[in-house]
Amino acid sequence: MRDIIIFLLFGAIVLASIFGDRFLLYFFKILGGSGMAPSIIVLAVLIVIFLASAIKILPEYERGVIFRLGRVIGAKGPGIIILIPFIDKIVRVSLRVITMDVPTQDVITKDNVSVKVDAVVYFRVVDPVKAIVNVEDFIYATSQISQTTLRSVCGQAELDELLSQREKLNIKLQEIIDKETDAWGVKVVSVELKRIDLPEELVKAMARQAEAERERRAKIIAAEAEYQAAQKLVEAAQLLAKQPIAMQLRYLETLNTIGQKNAKTIVFPFPTELMSFFESLNTKNQ
Repeated sequence: MRDIIIFLLFGAIVLASIFGDRFLLYFFKILGGSGMAPSIIVLAVLIVIFLASAIKILPEYERGVIFRLGRVIGAKGPGIIILIPFIDKIVRVSLRVITMDVPTQDVITKDNVSVKVDAVVYFRVVDPVKAIVNVEDFIYATSQISQTTLRSVCGQAELDELLSQREKLNIKLQEIIDKETDAWGVKVVSVELKRIDLPEELVKAMARQAEAERERRAKIIAAEAEYQAAQKLVEAAQLLAKQPIAMQLRYLETLNTIGQKNAKTIVFPFPTELMSFFESLNTKNQ
């Protein structure tokens, strides 16, 4: 709307220069103007147009790249900027961090496994002049270099590394992309792998592998428990063999434990000396 008003006012001024002040009187009469001198009105209009075209206000998070007659003269802002109308051109650039999703990429890992990987890139402009002059669209360019780098880095890693060492891959991605975009005045703050989609057959195979690994660990733990229990039994047997009276006390403790239960059970203690006597007889007969 402002451009249309400026165009109409300039058109009126051009026509006035051709047809004289009578056209301006007629023009302002149509607009409902008073009998003010046309020259004063033209001067006021020119001042308004100059101020509207020359004064720009940039917020804290923006910078303006100034082109004067097609040549860049630098970046200005924030705050009030004075431009030369119709000679200077301003291109606004935001310095805030931009969050960009990297589309899902089909990747073949180093161990020949096909996966789908996507990521998110956080970057910002640190040099507005480079971001405007050195590249046509720095956001699109950063997106393309992020996609190619993601495929390259993930393709050089094995599946286990891709699943277990994400932090290492994130740092590597950030360093490579930041190096490529440095000439564009773009600083890559961080790169994060979001999701890694595996084929369904591979997911089932990994589930079976994990189950087998859990069973193996359970059997190893049970075997270690049996081994430790056997060691303790050996130590206990050696200790009881040194003190025969301890075996008798153990018998009495066992009888006391059985007697406390409400069961119709009759227990007859069998002396171990009889077993030794029978064994000695058997040895003599042989």
